[in-house]
Amino acid sequence: MLKRFILSMATLLVCSLMAQAQMPAVTLNDMEGNAVRTDTLARPGHPVIVSFFATWCKPCQRELSAIAEVYDEWQEETGVEVIAVSIDEAQSANRVKPLVDAKGWPYRVLLDPNGELKRALGIQLIPYVVVIDENGKIIYKHNGYTDGAENELREVLEKK
Repeated sequence: MLKRFILSMATLLVCSLMAQAQMPAVTLNDMEGNAVRTDTLARPGHPVIVSFFATWCKPCQRELSAIAEVYDEWQEETGVEVIAVSIDEAQSANRVKPLVDAKGWPYRVLLDPNGELKRALGIQLIPYVVVIDENGKIIYKHNGYTDGAENELREVLEKK
């Protein structure tokens, strides 16, 4: 328990010391086919969590489901919005909506079938989470998921 706490605090410290980069400007489509520029995802006065996933990624599904369980509470406390970005390739993109519907995820979902945003952020592995502030600056990055990791994400939101 203490080891996990120390690791969590060290991660927060490293993330807070990182240079704050802007969210890159990439145009993606949502599940309805509407174009969305990623550099406009910031919301005045509220943080945004951008979570990268794929339909075949079980840890991604566990992470998004764990966040869904506390999402209403987080929204009430911090005004956060979660945006899920599927990195499924074009030929498997038709699996995204059925998965999102089956899981009941209440998130806005964007599609990155060519990996443009993934590449722009230098993402190698998923799940991958980015938190952006109201100005579109990236204030936190994390890859991988273990049960309970959403608590670390909540700490980031509380500090925002």
